[in-house]
Amino acid sequence: MVHKVAVIGAGPSGLTSIKACLDEGMVPTCFESSDDMGGLWKFKEVSEPNRASIYRSLTINISKEMMCYSDFPIPADYPNYMHHSKILNYFRMYADHFKLLQHIRFQTTVKSVKPRPDYSRTGQWEVVTENRDGQEERHVFDAVICCAGHYTYPHLPLKDFPGIDKFEGKYFHSWDYKGPEDMYGKRVVVIGIGNSGGDIAVESSRVAEQVYVSTRRGAWVIRQVSDNGLPVDMKYNTRFVHILFQLLPMNFFNWFGEKKLNTMYDHTMYALKPKHRLFSQIPVINDDLPMKILSGSVIVKPNVKEICGSTVVFEDGSVVEKVDTIVFATGYNYDFPFLPSNLMYKSGHRVGLYKHVFPPNLEHPTLAVVGFIHALGAIMPQAELQARWVTRVFKGHNKLPSNQAMIKAVEKDTTDMAKNYIVSKLTPLQVDFVSYMDNLAGEIGVRPSLPWLFFTDYPLFKKILWGPVTAYQYRVMGPGKWEGARRAIFTQFDRMFQPLKTRKVDEDHPSITARLFKLSVTVMAGGAAVYYIHVRNPNTIPTLISNLRPQAV
Repeated sequence: MVHKVAVIGAGPSGLTSIKACLDEGMVPTCFESSDDMGGLWKFKEVSEPNRASIYRSLTINISKEMMCYSDFPIPADYPNYMHHSKILNYFRMYADHFKLLQHIRFQTTVKSVKPRPDYSRTGQWEVVTENRDGQEERHVFDAVICCAGHYTYPHLPLKDFPGIDKFEGKYFHSWDYKGPEDMYGKRVVVIGIGNSGGDIAVESSRVAEQVYVSTRRGAWVIRQVSDNGLPVDMKYNTRFVHILFQLLPMNFFNWFGEKKLNTMYDHTMYALKPKHRLFSQIPVINDDLPMKILSGSVIVKPNVKEICGSTVVFEDGSVVEKVDTIVFATGYNYDFPFLPSNLMYKSGHRVGLYKHVFPPNLEHPTLAVVGFIHALGAIMPQAELQARWVTRVFKGHNKLPSNQAMIKAVEKDTTDMAKNYIVSKLTPLQVDFVSYMDNLAGEIGVRPSLPWLFFTDYPLFKKILWGPVTAYQYRVMGPGKWEGARRAIFTQFDRMFQPLKTRKVDEDHPSITARLFKLSVTVMAGGAAVYYIHVRNPNTIPTLISNLRPQAV
């Protein structure tokens, strides 16, 4: 029976793992190498080796209602897109509210985690740590949860850039970037157009003489501010939209989404258009980048071919001279240096984990990885569901399939990801945000059942169907049910609006005619979609409905 659990890391995944252990009656001990919680969101003026790092101005690109834990809403007066300091404050409030701090040992580094000699019988692990004074300690735990994250080890592919060793200026990875102070009047090349590359290009362009962004494949760029000024994730990351994604061809959504993005700014005209379709890779979320391109502050270039002194040559033959700074926004490697190298199962480019959590080749399910996931959505609600499932497996409430069945499932995941997404050695995994959380919620027994809610709580049914897929939905029913979940769902837009109500204005109310017209269009569109699917594939809708039934636990 699992009683003592080691949690490695006190970031957002580690905090929710501690709480999940406590909820199941286990005793967690969390080891955190830093002097504070928060993981990635703990800003430091100087980047520390083997730790995630952020820059001074960083603001999260996911709205607060979509990123908070399921039983602890972010304060209503907090802005919808929060600065890293606000996010850290939220984690501190969460830890204080659930009394998590007493279970964290700060400035304690995990040196190794390995099976005990009697592991075959007990499933226990030996954890070796080093405290702030350099003293090693050995501990025995019944189970281990790794929450080390995957933005820790910068990927700096210097061999791919001939001449970088003789570059006359300064170069560094985005992991080392803290702010644009050293870029005043400089000519800057940012290599990579992910979210970090886009942010750094925009911020440095405010002080630099000129900024160039080099990209191999291009990127789809979406705005945080969506229609009517709503946060884009609260507008479109809804269960109704998710159901449509299950019913209609992906090519339709790629076409529709790309067309909508191009009405805001034509990606071809802005030299941004990528080689992949919209939903094949997580897009760049940046409201300012298109304006910087339009104003000429940022110029988009193809991949770098070579570097000659202070001159950068691109693959199209164009040249930029007198470059002072090169920023490599080239992503991160991932590693679990404290685990034996033969412990993890490998599948393609990635560490093969059953449902991205459990190594499928172990004799006992007493080692889990939480927070090692990549989706168009916040890590917090995903890690929370992972932790809730992990602790139920530890306690014996849930059983894992056989090793052979888990390995087969891992290989299928790898194949499906390669088919549906652009994956590589640096981005080895990507999942659909809602599908993945619903899958885990089904394992726990907390996935909201739309048919059941339709007949038992129609107002809540409407909020869950048409509203954003916030984490509160996974506290409405089943194990860990929270009495405040229903109210949290009904008031989520109130919390979204509150920080915007800084000045009293007269509000416009839609007429009855407008409401009836909108309802009619919605009903007709929905009916047409259902009819189309039923004609093309009569089994799809009955299968989908059967998947929405309440789970037996």
